[in-house]
Amino acid sequence: MYKLLSAVSLTLLAVTFATAQVQYTNDNVDYTLELPSQSWRLISNPDEAHEHAEFVYGDRLQGYLRIRKEVIDAGMSPSDVARRDLEQKLRFTPGFVEGREEKFSGRLSGVTSSYEYTQTGKPMLGRTYYLLADNRTVYSLRFTGLRDQLSRIRNQTDMIARSFKLK
Repeated sequence: MYKLLSAVSLTLLAVTFATAQVQYTNDNVDYTLELPSQSWRLISNPDEAHEHAEFVYGDRLQGYLRIRKEVIDAGMSPSDVARRDLEQKLRFTPGFVEGREEKFSGRLSGVTSSYEYTQTGKPMLGRTYYLLADNRTVYSLRFTGLRDQLSRIRNQTDMIARSFKLK
């Protein structure tokens, strides 16, 4: 009886988790992705003025995601784009501490780059997924949030990046 109840409980948990996912797409973008829970919500759709989608997990301090399509020079790797961002943008962020770069694979492959910084005196974490679409296009999925909060939802940020695919 205990085994049966355990199996039923696990099945219900799996079904609940599977149905909690929300697929995002928009006519103005050429990609889709899955958000792992209802806690993730869209705050800005791409339009003529803004070419990026933005999402929050609860509020901006808990988790913030901005997705951008970047045209790159032919032959640039996602790692090259990550290093360029580090040198030209991120290192000027208050309290910046460089983190690790890691290979990443999902429906699109690339690298992740992590860093810490401060915002209004609070310890923050940034994690960007650079996903190679073709030899001239990289999508950057930039997650930021309070260091402790964003670390707790790392499995969700990985899942979102793994679900990212072109239409």
